[in-house]
Amino acid sequence: MQMHHVPIEKAAFLPCWQYQYTCPSRNRHPHPAVYSSPTDNILSRVPRPKPVVYGLYSWTPEYGLRYVHPANRRTFEWLEPLGKVFEKIDETDDWILLRYDEQQFKVSRELFKELYVRPPFSFGDLVVETDPADDRPAHEGLISDVFYDEAADTFRFQLVEKKRKIKRVFEAGELELQNN
Repeated sequence: MQMHHVPIEKAAFLPCWQYQYTCPSRNRHPHPAVYSSPTDNILSRVPRPKPVVYGLYSWTPEYGLRYVHPANRRTFEWLEPLGKVFEKIDETDDWILLRYDEQQFKVSRELFKELYVRPPFSFGDLVVETDPADDRPAHEGLISDVFYDEAADTFRFQLVEKKRKIKRVFEAGELELQNN
């Protein structure tokens, strides 16, 4: 696989396993915060607060830009946060820091709604499909997206399998943690 050497400020716009950080001194080496393959899960190296606080952030551009930190506005809008489950990892007087998969966002605390039910799987968990169709093998991959349906009070998940996101969205009962 070809690795792209780009400045870190542009690296955020490439898939994370396709670039390496180029330090200002022009020495080319991987930056420790950037990983080189989707199975080398950076979330396993980033400590999570204990206990993890999960929640929803129901923001759309129509609410206005004051709810999202200026450095995060474009990527947060691209994420389309409605219905997605975030991990709250830090807070200050002005902002809370939310994580979604490998991305972090500073947002106003006003629109954050804590979920008191923990999802059965979280970002980076290795899972396998429990009951695949007869004509194909079970999907096996990393959790890349966590959705919450408030009306039905259910979680749903999307996977990355062999570096590709599976289009299908799985119910929690259709997946189980893969033991390694």
